[in-house]
Order: sequence, then structure tokens, then C-alpha cells
Amino acid sequence: MTRSSSEPLHAFDTEIERTLHRLRKVRHNVTLDSNSYDSIWNSENSNFTTDESNFFEHQETGSIKNNDRTLKELAIPDVVYQPWCIQCPPLELAQSYELKSSLIHLFPKFHGLAGEDPHKHLKEFHVVCSMMRPQGIQEDHIKMKAFPFSLDGAAKDWLYLQPVLFNTWGDIKRMFLEKFFPTSRTTTIRKEIYGIRQYFSETLFNKLCATCPHHQISEQLLIQYFYEGLMMMD
Repeated sequence: MTRSSSEPLHAFDTEIERTLHRLRKVRHNVTLDSNSYDSIWNSENSNFTTDESNFFEHQETGSIKNNDRTLKELAIPDVVYQPWCIQCPPLELAQSYELKSSLIHLFPKFHGLAGEDPHKHLKEFHVVCSMMRPQGIQEDHIKMKAFPFSLDGAAKDWLYLQPVLFNTWGDIKRMFLEKFFPTSRTTTIRKEIYGIRQYFSETLFNKLCATCPHHQISEQLLIQYFYEGLMMMD
């Protein structure tokens, strides 16, 4: 009989039964080791999966609790109010001042409307404060205490929403004018002064100049603009 395979022949084994038993034993040990490795890997992977699941579950539960706590806190009214934006200068130890409620109605009211004149309001406010100033009390102290009572509507909202702290009356006045008398309004009034048209017995020119004290136009130019305005009507 001829061989169909070209592979080399194995050497003749006189103890083939013993060799077969040894090979079966080796294969059995290899199978046990493989099963043991798979069991260990599956156990560790199962533990990792369980730990990971527990971690995310714990994290999700904590997040839900935090969200619940935050929502509850947001629903509770805030009893810690922001400090008042006006800090009056301290008085002397022997001095005291109380703004009487019976005098509050004397203050002029500024609402922050488009047609209101903030400069005129400050002048009227100054007149009232100068009349109620006790002996030895600084006028700025009275103005800082009384100014909120002279505002109403949008103007009062502006003051109550101030994020800055006012330590002087000058700071309050400056911020008040910056808000209710912006640069654009100054530019508009300057143009009106340049092209003034005024008839006899009218006080329009003086009113324009009074509404914008910081127009920065010299007196000589004011006279010139006024004269040219009178000439236009001839």
C-alpha cells in the first residue's frame, strides 16, 4: 500500500499506551487551567460591572437628592437681604438725626420719565433739605437719608437695584445724573442751543441752558447763539 501523505513518519513508540495516557493528562490540565482563568476573569468582570453599576446608581441617587434639595432651597424665600446701597457718614457721638415722617411729603418726586428734568429735581430737593437741617448736622447726611423718599416708579427701582455702595452724596448725585441725564441728552440740548429760535417774552433759551448746566458752552457763544436766533425771526 502506498502513502498518500508526504508528512514524515513518527518514530515507532513501543509504549504507546503510556504515551496516550500522558497526553490525555496534559490535555486535561490545560483544560482545567483555561476554565479556571475564564472563571476568574468572569468573576472579576462581574465584580467590576457590579461596582460600576453601584457607583453610577449611587451617583445618580446623590444627584437626585442634590437636585431636590436645591429646588427646595430655591422655593424658600431668601431672608438674607442685600445691604442698603447708601451708607451715610457717621455722626458725632453727641449728635443724632431722625427724618420725621411728617416732613417726607415735602420732598419733590422724580419718577424717571422721559420728560422729567433731573437737574430741576436736585435743585428742589436741595431747597427742602436745607430747610430741615438741624444745627450741627451736615447737609449731605440729610440728603443721603432723604433722597430715597424723593424717588418713585422707575427711579426708585433704579436706586434699590444698585450693586454699588454710595458713601457720599456726590456719588449718589453723579450716578443719578448718569442714569437719567445721559450723554445723548446732553448732545441733543447742545444742538438745540446752537440752533435756538426764540420769540420775545419767551424763556426757552434760559430753560435749555438750565436743563443742561454742563453744556460747556462759553457765555460769549451763548450770547451769539441767542442773538442769531433773534435775528432769524426778523
